[in-house]
Amino acid sequence: MDLALWISAGLLAFVSFFGGLTKTFVPRQKLAAAHGGGWTGDATTGFVKSLGVLELLAAAGLSLPALLDIAPTLVPVTAVCWTLLMIGAMITHGRRGESALVALNLVYLALAVFVAWGRFGPAPFAG
Repeated sequence: MDLALWISAGLLAFVSFFGGLTKTFVPRQKLAAAHGGGWTGDATTGFVKSLGVLELLAAAGLSLPALLDIAPTLVPVTAVCWTLLMIGAMITHGRRGESALVALNLVYLALAVFVAWGRFGPAPFAG
C-alpha cells in the first residue's frame, strides 16, 4: 500500500509540476492554441498564471514534506486540494465538451483521493 501511495503521489507531483510550469511560463495565447488549452483563451493571464503557481505548489506539497520528513501531513492535505482543483478542471472541460480531458482529470482526481485516503487513513507517515 505504501508503495502504491508513493507512486500515486509521485505521478500527481509530476503532472502538477509540468502543468504548473506550462501555465506559469508559456504565454496564454500559445496555451490557448494547444490541444486542451482552449479554456485559457477565455481566462485572464493572471488567472492562468495563478493556477500555474498553485500547481507548482501542489507538486511540492505532494512530495517534499514526505521526502524531507517535515510536516508530512501536508501530503494528504495537498491531495485534498488537488481533488478540488480537478473538480474545477472537470467542470471547465465538461462545459467545453472536452470529454477526453474530463476523463483524464477524473483519473487524476481518483489518484488524489487515493493518496488523501491512504495517508490520512491506513498508511499515514510515521511521525
